[in-house]
Amino acid sequence: MKKLVAAMLLAAALCAFTVPALAEYKAEYKLDIVPSLTTAWGMGATYFTDLVRERSDGRINIKVYPNSQLTTGAQTNAFMLVRNGTIDFAVQSSINYSPQIVELNLFALPFFIANQPDKYVAMDAIKAGESGKLVVKAVEDKGVKFLAWGENGFRELTNSKREIRSPKDMEGMKIRVVGSPIFLDAFRAIGANPLTMNWSDTMAAIQQGVVDGQENPISTFYPVKIHEYHKYVTDWHYVIDPTMYVVNPAVWKTFSEDDQKLIQEAAEEAGKYMVALARISLDDGTAYKYLESIGKLPEITDWYKELANVGMTVSILTPEETRAFAEKTAPVVDEWRSKIGEEIVAAAEADMAAAAASK
Repeated sequence: MKKLVAAMLLAAALCAFTVPALAEYKAEYKLDIVPSLTTAWGMGATYFTDLVRERSDGRINIKVYPNSQLTTGAQTNAFMLVRNGTIDFAVQSSINYSPQIVELNLFALPFFIANQPDKYVAMDAIKAGESGKLVVKAVEDKGVKFLAWGENGFRELTNSKREIRSPKDMEGMKIRVVGSPIFLDAFRAIGANPLTMNWSDTMAAIQQGVVDGQENPISTFYPVKIHEYHKYVTDWHYVIDPTMYVVNPAVWKTFSEDDQKLIQEAAEEAGKYMVALARISLDDGTAYKYLESIGKLPEITDWYKELANVGMTVSILTPEETRAFAEKTAPVVDEWRSKIGEEIVAAAEADMAAAAASK
């Protein structure tokens, strides 16, 4: 009897320690994204939540809230809502966090990465290099836990007016841009008339003719059927839109070490998947091979062919045509180097140069 009582007391003591720890896990964790679930961005976020749910045997349930539901359409407020714990997780664009974390404007320097011999090699070199470490440190210093890189893709230009192959073609054109100052500076330098607007309001503005054009990765603008209103695409890769898998630090601390490892690995795996979705048919074939190897080839595997099939005219700029835009926006790059931080920009240049030299 004494042994039975002792065993019962021990079990009760163990429960006293373990139950509160389990009780800290929420029934649902909210994850914020800007576009729909049918975009590469949405698919990457969904894959992350699926992996976490499966690998935790349902103990950790993260739900994706698309279309900026959690920010009520104000996508540039997203960082503050994750930092203060209103939002638990996010897969967010570096652009939308850049108003609070100026270092993230590194990726929005016009034609900074696009002018490299291989723009995807250059981007990967930044993420893996010293500049990437500095960017991640800046993000975490401002109050969120970084988990992994994803990618929304290089941002291309669509419009309803005409084919664009030179800065002169854009003079006076009303272009929707995200609410980040560097985008306003870049388009004004080219000669366009940029208008800041949340993505949730953009399609209505396009349909009503409030704006003539917009810039976004193909995998973002195609699912919303922008081809029904815009017949021209300019493939210029002027900036890239990496995404970040992040979590509120207080929420992160509630997970056990094993579960933190599980979540981290799921984010890295989902980020790799998302990058491949953003690059398929636009890189050297690496993305296609990877997606094929994991059995996740998307329905569309040739973007240029698909855009042509839906009636869009795709203008792929020559290096000379790209340089004309780069020259127009060079003063913007010079001005923003000091705002972003000379150390980070110089580190990125070194990372890209090393990658180009070793290829």
